[in-house]
Amino acid sequence: MLWIADASLASAISNAGALGTISPYAAMAESGNPVENLRFQISRTRLLTNKPFAVNIPLDLPDSGLLINLAIEEKVKIVVTAAGNPGLYTELLHSSGIQVLHVISSVSQAIAAQSCGVDLLIVEGAEAGGRIGRAEIPLFSLIPQVVAAVSLPVIAAGGIVDTHQMKAAMILGADGVQLGTRFIAVNECIAHQNYKQAIIEAQDGDTIVAGRSLGPARRLKSSFSLKLSDMEKSGKEIALQLSFIGRRRSRKAQIDGNLEEGDFLAGASVGLIKQVIPAAQVIQTLITGRL
Repeated sequence: MLWIADASLASAISNAGALGTISPYAAMAESGNPVENLRFQISRTRLLTNKPFAVNIPLDLPDSGLLINLAIEEKVKIVVTAAGNPGLYTELLHSSGIQVLHVISSVSQAIAAQSCGVDLLIVEGAEAGGRIGRAEIPLFSLIPQVVAAVSLPVIAAGGIVDTHQMKAAMILGADGVQLGTRFIAVNECIAHQNYKQAIIEAQDGDTIVAGRSLGPARRLKSSFSLKLSDMEKSGKEIALQLSFIGRRRSRKAQIDGNLEEGDFLAGASVGLIKQVIPAAQVIQTLITGRL
């Protein structure tokens, strides 16, 4: 949700009682500055809610250090890190009173993140939309192993869209859940209508993991993802795959709705999402089990 997790969506989620999260690239022009964009998104979120919210800063972003500095400057209370060494900035963020939530996809990563002093783990299974761990461990296999290995609170992520999956994750030891794909198909999300429609029309077999040689990611089946998968299966050189991927394919999907060239990322439970509803209704349904 790199381009669409903006202030509008985050504040709607926070106002409904969950923890909204904003992305530095959300609603940003293609040639924009993610640091200045994040500053704007933080300011706008504070106008729209007085509830807690988080900022997501993948550590492999080119400007991750500058984004971390901005989070400190803006006195953000919660930062989510992923895709990198949690030891890089955790101590710095803690020194400014910021809680650190780190995304992991294996037991070894969980143990390493705990040793770096993070406050909470987001345990992401292979069912998740977008980038997933190279080991591709299913969430319900991963949760109990992580819970047994660490003493930190655990949030389950990957393919969770409804109350039954949330309860199952918590039975396995999770303290809470994180949802991504379900919040694309909500009224407050700025995602292109083509993206939302693709999600609500998708069936159980309509996602694939493609791009393993570059870093596996779960995607909706589309012209782009099927061709990428074919290139990978036929043994095309990584350089050719990188050239085919190009730049900002996810933006072409999330913002432009380009069905031919866009990279439509989505979780494996996408077939359970049947309608676009308000974000607050998603959260209420998680709690009560009723629409």
